Amino acid sequence: MSNDIQKRHHLTIRGNGEQHILFIHGFASSQEAWSWITPAFEADYTLILLDLVGSGKSDKTAYQSERYQSLMGYVDDLIELCDTLQFKDLIVIGHSVGGLLGLLLANQRPDLVRQVQVIGASPRYLNDLPEYFGGFERENVDQILEMMELNYAGWASYLAPVALPISEGQAQTDYVQASFLSSDPKTTYEFLKITLLVDYRDLLKEVQTDTVILQCSEDSFVPIEVAEYMAQEIKNSQLHVLSAKGHYPHVSHPEETIAAIKHYLK
Repeated sequence: MSNDIQKRHHLTIRGNGEQHILFIHGFASSQEAWSWITPAFEADYTLILLDLVGSGKSDKTAYQSERYQSLMGYVDDLIELCDTLQFKDLIVIGHSVGGLLGLLLANQRPDLVRQVQVIGASPRYLNDLPEYFGGFERENVDQILEMMELNYAGWASYLAPVALPISEGQAQTDYVQASFLSSDPKTTYEFLKITLLVDYRDLLKEVQTDTVILQCSEDSFVPIEVAEYMAQEIKNSQLHVLSAKGHYPHVSHPEETIAAIKHYLK
């Protein structure tokens, strides 16, 4: 294994199967977020877990604002990782913006990906009414970013229970808040800004890879209308609505999430 790749992404590879599954975490998160569900796959699959540059225990010196002012900077990292380690025909499971990265990866290099499963992903967070309901107005995004700049800790304590309601488990909400707080404020701000302002709706019609859209029944970040839009636009897709509420079903409802993932695995 390339030491540079391993250090850059704090790469972890484990499991016993011939088929590889690549897990891509979401914003202000890390590979740790998958720890509730990965044990269920280790016996039958080889798991690839990584921290996106600037997140988790990745090599922070590898983060360059210019490279990551677009999500394609992260996609280029994934392509380099796969080519260096000769990974192909992957199943990609991505949470939130990690799911969008999985779709971008599949679109750029279809030889690397056989299936993408996205959890709470969105191609566009801003509303474009009446044609598209993404859930946020631009002023909402500006307020979130301003709060983040003025009081990062206050932003984290405010946003965590929005992302994962306390009703779904206090310990799980606390985990999300701790994950936010442990993230570098500058890097996290830049990542959140590009995430909330993306518009990859045109990408969806180009996706040819088998796609599974896992969506919580109530998600304050990604409304069900977004998941339905994605299922309509992506030709080879299936939508599965979870009973879980919030934006982190793999943390709050691991058993339901595991069952849904396994049901569609190919």
